[in-house]
Amino acid sequence: MADEVAKKNKLSRVITGTIISLISIAAIILGSIPLFVLLVIIITLCSREFVKILRYKGFHPSLSIILFSAIVFATLTFFHRFDMVPSMLTLTIMASFLTVLFRGRQPYIVNVATTTLGALYCGWLPCHILLIRQIGLDRVAAFQFAPSEGLSFLMFVFLAVALTDIGAYYFGVRFGKHKLAEVISPKKTIEGAVGGALCAILVSILGIFYIDISLCQAIIGGILITLSAQLGDLSESLIKRDAGVKDSSDILPGHGGMLDRFDGYIFAIPVAYYYFMHFCNGTNVFIEFFNYLKGAINVYF
Repeated sequence: MADEVAKKNKLSRVITGTIISLISIAAIILGSIPLFVLLVIIITLCSREFVKILRYKGFHPSLSIILFSAIVFATLTFFHRFDMVPSMLTLTIMASFLTVLFRGRQPYIVNVATTTLGALYCGWLPCHILLIRQIGLDRVAAFQFAPSEGLSFLMFVFLAVALTDIGAYYFGVRFGKHKLAEVISPKKTIEGAVGGALCAILVSILGIFYIDISLCQAIIGGILITLSAQLGDLSESLIKRDAGVKDSSDILPGHGGMLDRFDGYIFAIPVAYYYFMHFCNGTNVFIEFFNYLKGAINVYF
């Protein structure tokens, strides 16, 4: 009986994962509006699950502020209005305080903090998927069929995180013996983490054939993405463990909730974006920094 349940759960996990992957790949390829719509759906579901989890702890973050801020962040990113992001962040923080002040619901400061965290964690961080997709594009269009650097970079991230999840799951089931973070996530093992990382790095190396990056850049990118994806997974597990919740929801058979499925991407996508922008798609920031130091030394010494 237990074996039948395990097989059924495994089948549900594979089917659900395949459907989500196909939808995500289609949105990534089409870009622009389809990707924006997918992002809004993801951040809406993740925000709702985030608030639901924290309510188990007796906290009451404002879902309306989190959702509004997250969608505005996505909209500003879509239209390349990055100059307005600091203003929106300021309003989010102030609104978080005002909501608690006028709602008068305990515990006060935690509700302010979790509302702001929710807007950033479920809103701003996922918006980097649009930033990556827009690399190499100078205008907003309804669709973006043409190949671009952004499309290649985003597929690189998608494959690396997907292989991290797949590798960690199967290596963990087959070889897992040593716990990775037993207090936070009892089922995760060091063997699974290493297996997931190796799979991600191997698939990242293939990136040299469709992205204009070196082998070294591909390997470093793969390492950064798989590490941040696994840290993102552990961070979401930390939130659930603290609240005494197993899954963020049961909306995705075999995977739990949307937050459970995309937790790795929430950390990996921003890390990948800044890596691509500052180390692969322009002047290396380390070189700029050392040139600055060299210039300063020449001036003063």
